[in-house]
Amino acid sequence: MAEEVLDYLVVGAGPAGLQLAQFLGHAGRRYLVLEAGSAPGHFFETFPRHRTLISINKKHTGYTDPELNLRMDWNSILADGDDDPVLFTDYSEKLFPDAEDLLRYLADYTAKHRLDVRYDTRVTRIRRAQDVFVLAAGEEEFRAKRLIMATGVTKPYIPDFPGADLIDQYVDVDVDPRNFTDQRVLVLGKGNSAFETADNLIERAAVVHVGGPRPVKLAWRTHFVGHLRAYNAGILDMYQLKLQHAILDGDVREVRKDADGYHVKFAFARADEVIKEIRYDRVIGCTGFRFDASLFDEDCRPELTINDRFPAQTPDWESVNVPGLHFAGTITQVRDFKKATSAFIHGFRYGARALAKVLNERYHDVPWPHTELPAKPDALTDAVITRINRTSALYQQFGFLADVVVVDGDTARYLEEVPVDRVLANPPDDAYVVTLDYGPDHDKVDPFDFVARAAQDKANDHGEGHYLHPIVRHYRRGELVATHHVTENLENEWDKEVHVEPLTAFFTREL
Repeated sequence: MAEEVLDYLVVGAGPAGLQLAQFLGHAGRRYLVLEAGSAPGHFFETFPRHRTLISINKKHTGYTDPELNLRMDWNSILADGDDDPVLFTDYSEKLFPDAEDLLRYLADYTAKHRLDVRYDTRVTRIRRAQDVFVLAAGEEEFRAKRLIMATGVTKPYIPDFPGADLIDQYVDVDVDPRNFTDQRVLVLGKGNSAFETADNLIERAAVVHVGGPRPVKLAWRTHFVGHLRAYNAGILDMYQLKLQHAILDGDVREVRKDADGYHVKFAFARADEVIKEIRYDRVIGCTGFRFDASLFDEDCRPELTINDRFPAQTPDWESVNVPGLHFAGTITQVRDFKKATSAFIHGFRYGARALAKVLNERYHDVPWPHTELPAKPDALTDAVITRINRTSALYQQFGFLADVVVVDGDTARYLEEVPVDRVLANPPDDAYVVTLDYGPDHDKVDPFDFVARAAQDKANDHGEGHYLHPIVRHYRRGELVATHHVTENLENEWDKEVHVEPLTAFFTREL
């Protein structure tokens, strides 16, 4: 039985847990990562089921700046104090790489940084003894002052309807399309796992229906990469070209099974039928995953939200009801749910870096890192323009992470990559919040229609642009007093006169 009380226990050796371990180790904290599997990234040994990642791996960018390259590299994780980082782009040249390549990458990252991970250690119970978290794994117990859950969403989220227990689930359904030859198949769900499953079957199955209560949302329109990606949209093409397969909008009311197969009562949302019973040979549930809170004793169980799928979290990625319990990785998506990128490696890697700063500040009296500069228009403009032309964090975590310029007399402090809601929860007296973000109603604009875009050769201070662009908001004592939009640019390069001069004028007026 381990009696030592560590600073931190991290549960889960996926990308978020490994990266956070590197940050903790680099800062000299006493930590241990507990992992149920026998190697890092155990989740990716199974998922995605069809073994192709949809996280972009663009190795050839034309840039030599490693920070800019991270804008196109969605699989690498970060490391403090590493001048020769381990990058995923060295493991595959495929734009959509194989899951096995990610497993190799995570193993090498762990080895290089000598991360302290205990494998084959499945946590079975989490309790609190006074102010210490106690985690049981078999006959062993582990103790720490703080606990960070980086387990991801490990349990299927199954909608409640009669017969839900009769159908196959994405987590263990047969993935060999030959075993579905000439069958009628219903796939429930309208996310990427559902369409990934459907596209795997469209060559062999007689009919594939993809059904769910809400219309399909396309990532190229919403800018949320968890919505349907073009890579998985083959069945949409076949549906629109009248090739038997179809997309159904509505709810399953009941599933029955007999010798003739599955009989599904489906309530259509956009058709004349109120409820229609349809026969299928197979029904597959691909309705997502949820966080497993059953490990926690009642007195330290985190409050859940969004249909009890995720732990509710504060701006410090802390449980709203269990002090000292923090979260990292895809379960942090609750804070930017279906808007930004916290559900994915290229988003939560920056969230984990910000969490490490939060922990240093709250528990170890280490202030948020910052640089000082004169509180003068030219100096502030130079600092902002330099950052927005390089930063990958603000680019990936659009509208969620911000650089913050705090003005105090003749001096300003420049803080990088602060969660926006953390700033607004405890606002400085005089601060500028710098984000990269899309324009209003950007998800209502079809990018393939002939929609007028903001002119790139003139200043645009009223936010007409729909595409990603820098926004600087001035707050005094928490009140928004002014906003400046830097006009959008096709190459995401904001260093021309049309970008610099209006921003300088904005700082001149506000200062």
